[in-house]
Amino acid sequence: MARTVFCRKLQKEADGLDFQLYPGELGKRIFGNISKEAWAEWQKKQTMLINEHKLNMMEPNARKFLEEKMSAYLFDDVEPTIEGYVPPEK
Repeated sequence: MARTVFCRKLQKEADGLDFQLYPGELGKRIFGNISKEAWAEWQKKQTMLINEHKLNMMEPNARKFLEEKMSAYLFDDVEPTIEGYVPPEK
């Protein structure tokens, strides 16, 4: 039986992640409060951000930038600005 969570991003009950995908306290918060669906949405945004900003994920500043965007997207409903991207109407 799939684990369910009340997804803070989608504001509904949904299938939870199978395991903690991100380290530390933020990872625990994501595991307990974010659904697979919302995480998949974030991964698409993350890819666009990495490509647009030409981020080198070996650099600590790039990882910090992405972590800030991830936290804001998942928990504060802040859509990352990606040049040329227009989010679909809700």
